[in-house]
Amino acid sequence: MTEFLEVRWHGRGGLGAVTSAELVARAAISEGKYAQSFPSFGPERRGAPVLAFLRISDEFIRTRTVIYEPDVVVVLDPGLLHAVDVTSGLKKNGKIIINSRKSPAELKSEFGYKWPVATVNATKIAGETIGMPITNTAMIGALLKVTEAVKIDSMVEQLHERFGARAKGNIEAVKRAYKETVIKE
Repeated sequence: MTEFLEVRWHGRGGLGAVTSAELVARAAISEGKYAQSFPSFGPERRGAPVLAFLRISDEFIRTRTVIYEPDVVVVLDPGLLHAVDVTSGLKKNGKIIINSRKSPAELKSEFGYKWPVATVNATKIAGETIGMPITNTAMIGALLKVTEAVKIDSMVEQLHERFGARAKGNIEAVKRAYKETVIKE
């Protein structure tokens, strides 16, 4: 059976969850891995909850389903923690990565999470690096710190390709979030 890294992204329309999944998949493919990324939308409007999925493997991926039991959950908007059970189906050895000003210990206590939790203030980082509170590239940095799914250099290449002249701030967001992400087992 093929081993995957399966990631479910929880965001809101306009925050870049779908773009994040796609960029990490492209970086994985550029490293010779196999990857899939795909969205799941409800009502397609800015601000509506959005799910995006990412699957990475060293072998060809035959599975084409939504990810019901992720290894990692990435939460781009901390407000979703009160609206959605982001841990639904999360594997026993899974990890949660949250955009939050709160520490991992505070969130574990507040929500009773039994999984390792990683936090980073992606909203602050995005504001300071790209000038907008669009947290997706900062959350990619947090994902890379927690999972080492792809190398930062591969990610930088994809950011240059996607954002062109606007890549600089996004690259800075990835690198800062990578450094500033705090993990509590």
